[in-house]
This record gives sequence, structure tokens and C-alpha cells, in this order.
Amino acid sequence: MTGTALKKEMDMADIQNSEAFENHASENNTAWQKVCTKADLVAFSGVAAWLETADGPAQVAIFYLPGLGQGKGDELFALDHHDPFSNANVIARGIVGDLKGAAVVASPIYKQHFRLEDGQCLEDEDVKLRTWKVKFKGDEVWVEG
Repeated sequence: MTGTALKKEMDMADIQNSEAFENHASENNTAWQKVCTKADLVAFSGVAAWLETADGPAQVAIFYLPGLGQGKGDELFALDHHDPFSNANVIARGIVGDLKGAAVVASPIYKQHFRLEDGQCLEDEDVKLRTWKVKFKGDEVWVEG
């Protein structure tokens, strides 16, 4: 192996073992981005975060329901922050609850309920908020955008 080839191999190993690798775009032209820390979250409530996407910036509502996941990793949920009924960015300020066994957020404006799992509006089957993959990495919150 030449010195140049070895250097390229070592550089790739450094990238794969670094945080930069987490931000590297995947085959879907998306990237995982750190948006906040666990300390920024409010249990059983939402916070808004800014996310850079291939389509431009997006506002995302992140909900933290500790204990719900029971080790399955589903205690974090991320939906579009934009409420299609009021045309306002308010979903993170909605009231979190349970309807028919599903975790939901009620829009603070007109009170439509959206399932946290898939963004489906329970009052209008034709309306659905975009969902985002979200995870903890240590105490950091990462969203795929």
C-alpha cells in the first residue's frame, strides 16, 4: 500500500469514527443533526427545533415522553411544527395526551389531535403532519433531516 493510499484509508477511518460521520448525508440525501440536549427537553411536552434539510430549513416539534418507550427507543417523537389548520408554527406548544390508546398532541389553536407516532390527524383523515426520525445519542437529541 502506498503512502497516499494508506493516508486515504486512515482519513476515512477518522471520519467514520467521528461525529462528522453522523452529519454525513445518507443515500436518501438526509443527515442526522444534533438539535438540542436532553436538558433542553420538557417531559411530556414539546420543544421546537430548527433543522436543515435538502429542501431547505424546517421547524420540527420534538416531544419527550419518558417511560413510554420502556427501552424500545420510542419515547422521543418529532413532527412538523407547522399546524396546517391555523397556518402557524405552534405544534410544539400543543397539549400532549392520550386518545384511544395513542399518544397525541392537540394543536393549541383549533385543538385538532395529531398522533405522535405517525402525524395522522384524528379529526381529518386527509391531514397528516410529516414525522422525523429522532434519537438520543448520549444526552444529545439527533433528528434525521
